Amino acid sequence: MDAQLVTYFAEIRRTLDWAPDWLISTLLIAIAALAAFVAHVTILAAIRRTAGRFSFVRTLVERVRGPMLLALFIFATTAALQAAPLLPELRTMLTQVLAIAFVLLIGWVALVALNVAVDLYLRRYRIDTEDNLLARKHTTQVRVLARAAQVLVIVVTVGGVLMTFEPVRQYGASILASAGIAGIVAGLAARPVISNLFAGIQLAIAQPIRLDDAVVVEGEWGRIEEITATYVVVRIWDLRRLVVPLSYFIERPFENWTRETAALLAPVLLYLDYTAPIDAIRKKVDEIVQETKLWDGLVKAVQVTDARADAIEVRVLLSARNSGDAFSLRCEVREKLIAFLQEEYPHALPRRRNEVIAPVAVESKEATRTAPGKHAGG
Repeated sequence: MDAQLVTYFAEIRRTLDWAPDWLISTLLIAIAALAAFVAHVTILAAIRRTAGRFSFVRTLVERVRGPMLLALFIFATTAALQAAPLLPELRTMLTQVLAIAFVLLIGWVALVALNVAVDLYLRRYRIDTEDNLLARKHTTQVRVLARAAQVLVIVVTVGGVLMTFEPVRQYGASILASAGIAGIVAGLAARPVISNLFAGIQLAIAQPIRLDDAVVVEGEWGRIEEITATYVVVRIWDLRRLVVPLSYFIERPFENWTRETAALLAPVLLYLDYTAPIDAIRKKVDEIVQETKLWDGLVKAVQVTDARADAIEVRVLLSARNSGDAFSLRCEVREKLIAFLQEEYPHALPRRRNEVIAPVAVESKEATRTAPGKHAGG
């Protein structure tokens, strides 16, 4: 506590010796509140003048105006309590409460500052663009590390609150020593939480997944919608949500369709008769891709990839800018090719052939004996 501020309130108390103790205490607290308000206005004006060019400081000050005023009030009121004519027990209790509130305010401001820094940093990156690989990389890394930092700030704040109690400061070593076994037990009980926390740090550094990645998890195709400190939310194509622990993506295999780039190949498989006209299909594919906006113009191939007993497998391979375009392109090409074959080459659609063999009449031995012209010497 600033000694000059305590001395200032002591001087004020001496000028109020004519008043009862409760009135002196009330007036000192009121003066402390007024001084905190004046200091708050002065500090805000000074910061706005000097930090106008720094967006982080300007944004932070605007968001913590309330906590700043409350912190100044706590600081001034604590000094006023040292000069107020209060019972020692009451003064100690009020000072303790104000100290706890001040520590909580510091933690609150630290969390707000962290969020402001994250928001300002991520303004340079937009996920809603077509080529968003770099944006997804930075967004995922920053948000996961920010959540880890938030947990650290909360832990430090709670520790600061505990340190305001005299027994904790005086007997801290013995308390920690006696709590060793309990700490081990608690650590084993919290192993899933701790493993997910460390998995989040690994995920932020290695980045096997990023926000908006197209993934296949547990046989379900979807996109990474949210990454928290302990779990990942996958938005499945039919709008269901699959909630998966963070450790899953470190310990188990999964498919990531947009790990390096958002572009994908879109295969279309057709099973046709052996009489299917492959050259005509190639020309029709050329016509379809020239009319659609889903094809990116990079990859286009029509190949017979398999020949089975009853049909051939024709694969149309096209490229698209992202997974959504790839899926829509596959559907469009498949529909138009089927319609084309139905209209122009219906015989090329899959058919099942059966060969019918007529039964051969076999004469019995008795018929042979009695048939005309079969008797000897006739």
